[in-house]
Amino acid sequence: MTSGARVLVVDDEPAIVRAVRANLERRGFRVDVAERAGEALERAQAHPDVVLLDLGLPDADGLDLIADIREHTSAPIIVLSARDAEGQKVRALDLGADDYLTKPFGLDELLARIRVALRHTVGRPSPVFRTGALVIDLERRRVTVEGDEVRLTPTEYQLLVALARKADRVLTVPMLLREVWGPEYGSEDHYLHVYVARLRKKIEPDPQRPRYIMTEPGVGYRLLTSDAAAAPPEAKA
Repeated sequence: MTSGARVLVVDDEPAIVRAVRANLERRGFRVDVAERAGEALERAQAHPDVVLLDLGLPDADGLDLIADIREHTSAPIIVLSARDAEGQKVRALDLGADDYLTKPFGLDELLARIRVALRHTVGRPSPVFRTGALVIDLERRRVTVEGDEVRLTPTEYQLLVALARKADRVLTVPMLLREVWGPEYGSEDHYLHVYVARLRKKIEPDPQRPRYIMTEPGVGYRLLTSDAAAAPPEAKA
């Protein structure tokens, strides 16, 4: 779906807009640009396929704009910002952003994130999830690695499925706690850290150098697919 896909770039930095626009259009994307929040909301109503959103806009805070854009479109929102504080990333994702890329960023990394975002908007989810040697059969509730069945507890399986259903996207700690353990566990970070460590021991070839479940420091976790794994190393940190 990348060819001809429509990207809305919300940013007021001319140099970044020129570089992003030129490179995306060279690859067949159609690009709209909005430099202010009001213009972004208007263009969001035209149903872009993906939104690239800078948080430092001249007339509004980009964090507030995320929720406003969500009222007009369900398109993936990738935040592009020089703000690298963990709290800002967590809040952006909790407000409805799908991914977060800190400036300065490499264009190959941005393109990889866009491809992943677009892939999640197309077609019905498969009942079988595959990435590398890891296979999750959602109908049979069966997990295999290199063809060998992996025995998971119900909570371990639920956590793995939660990550797989939004593969390649960053899921914050509160998001995962609410989905797997329930709303009353929204601040029990240690539950999640313990179960991620247990999952890695069961599915990773080397739990100390994970291939599938990646940590986004201070934010949460991301389950990588082969598409995302092909991105530059910083995309997997």
